[in-house]
Amino acid sequence: MFYLKPASAALTGARANIYLKRVLFSGRLRSTFSATTGTEQQQQREEEDGVRGRGGGSARSECPGQAGRGREDRPASAADAGATAANEISVDFEQTQEAYRSKDSLELLRSLVVFKLCSYDILVDKNKEVMDLGKKVLGQKAFDQLMKMTFYGQFVAGEDHRDIRPLIQKNQAFGVGSVLDYGVEDDISQEEAQQKEMNTCAEKESIGENHKEAKYEAHKQFSGGATGVRSYVYADEAKCDQHMETFIKCIKASGGTSKDGFSAIKMTALGRPQFLLQFSEVLVKWRRFFTFLASQQGKHGVEVLEQRLELTRLQEFLTKLGAEGDFYGWFTGRKEESTGYIDMLDWNSLIDDRTNVPHLLVVPNVKLGKLEPLLRKFTTEEEDQMKRILQRMDVLAKHALENGIRLMVDAEQTYFQPAISRLTLETQRIYNKEQPVIFNTYQCYLKEAYENVTMDLELSRHEGWHFAAKLVRGAYMYQERERAQEIGYEDPINPDYESTNRMYHRCLDHVLDEIALDRNPSVMVATHNEDTVKHTLRRMNELGLLPTENKVYFGQLLGMCDQISFPLAQAGFPVYKYVPYGPVNEVMPYLCRRAQENRGFMKGAQKEREMLWAELKRRLASGELFYRPVY
Repeated sequence: MFYLKPASAALTGARANIYLKRVLFSGRLRSTFSATTGTEQQQQREEEDGVRGRGGGSARSECPGQAGRGREDRPASAADAGATAANEISVDFEQTQEAYRSKDSLELLRSLVVFKLCSYDILVDKNKEVMDLGKKVLGQKAFDQLMKMTFYGQFVAGEDHRDIRPLIQKNQAFGVGSVLDYGVEDDISQEEAQQKEMNTCAEKESIGENHKEAKYEAHKQFSGGATGVRSYVYADEAKCDQHMETFIKCIKASGGTSKDGFSAIKMTALGRPQFLLQFSEVLVKWRRFFTFLASQQGKHGVEVLEQRLELTRLQEFLTKLGAEGDFYGWFTGRKEESTGYIDMLDWNSLIDDRTNVPHLLVVPNVKLGKLEPLLRKFTTEEEDQMKRILQRMDVLAKHALENGIRLMVDAEQTYFQPAISRLTLETQRIYNKEQPVIFNTYQCYLKEAYENVTMDLELSRHEGWHFAAKLVRGAYMYQERERAQEIGYEDPINPDYESTNRMYHRCLDHVLDEIALDRNPSVMVATHNEDTVKHTLRRMNELGLLPTENKVYFGQLLGMCDQISFPLAQAGFPVYKYVPYGPVNEVMPYLCRRAQENRGFMKGAQKEREMLWAELKRRLASGELFYRPVY
């Protein structure tokens, strides 16, 4: 099996067009066809498995003439078992003195007050009205001071890169790093934001727009922060450049205040939302068409990476549907070297070249009862949009390398996410060759989370770059469900918390297994769930993954779950706090959104409040009420 890999040189302004063509329009086609026989491939794979000691995970099914990724559990010797037991690390999350060693008593008291207030639904739901009233009664200056003593002080590091330095350095002294996030949001009204977003999404109507899927249409009731999740609003390209400069300042602040830190960015700040909607629809339709074709070949219900399309049958079926072109020849090149099968990764690679074979890129339109071109809506303007986003991402990646930090690309709403993930992956292909610099975020409350994780990880293995992921449960559940119900498409969210929990652990286990195989991927376990943290520690011990390898990170929000973060750090695990900063009045919209996203956790943070009380009582009884952290 061989893969034609992209050039390793980094993108510069003059080479943006070359990079763009490789992403969507070039003649590059990743192939899974090899001149070696299936038997020879299988022997090579078995030899690799013997050398690496591959174990755990499910075996990948094989098609005739194509090698799979067979794995089998390796029996451990008594010596191996003894060494594993000696290296096992356990963490006690019940010791309040260790958990809050970095906090003085006033900070503990503030946490108690804030968590209690956040447990009241009315304060969370009406937070904007409450804050507006507070400003009127107290005045802006007194209100800002009150916020610094409470909510802002709990969840925000400071106003600028100088102001945040003491907290960052204190956390670092106790082993906790930082993911810096400049938390300022556009200071415009909801009505103005809605109008701007709807205007940019309605400026250009394309042929066949009446047949656009509802999920990928702009809807006023779900734009401009209508449900409390707006971060950035597109005005023009100059505004996107301003957002990029803001991210650069954040990157420099991260490099100047912490060691081996992260800087968080949002893709919606770097481009036009209409393009992200449009590109997401193309990617989803193309992937769905593969699943449809697989079902026609009896592969319904089979995991996506296990699905193979027999090219001869594929050609016959598409010809009957009315497609023109030689699918078989396009995938195989020289037919005598072909295994005769393609998988989802091969299928996705075809979309990288649409200029030479646009007649092949068709999908069935159920409403019209015929095939229609998939990429007909991509005009020169959309191509320019992609080029500009990739250029901005390239600039940010270069600054991250120069400052010795990594970029964390945040996940966003499902109707943007396919495009965001694809553009992030393209940047990873260039900058993650030697080390994990770009981290993508996977939301495990999505029904398709496992497929997304496994496909991207598989692609990184074949193309030879470092897979780097942050796993989260998800932040947009309420908006996503409301939007799906109101507009009329399938709810993309798992039905309940338990199913999301299973999905999270399934994705996590798969990545941990891959890390154990070759130590190439990296993952940040971004969770406030203690059971998930304990599950991760247990799996790391089973797989022999040491915290000093820096392949498995843990992440929590600043001001939350210190009883998890700091014991982990003191035990030697790499732990990071997600640290927002910015002026008080400009960061408050960010805090309001965070409060709504994490309402479930805040309302149920009973254990954390109990531990805070227990530590305050312990300090009072032991005469340590005026304890000051020493570092």
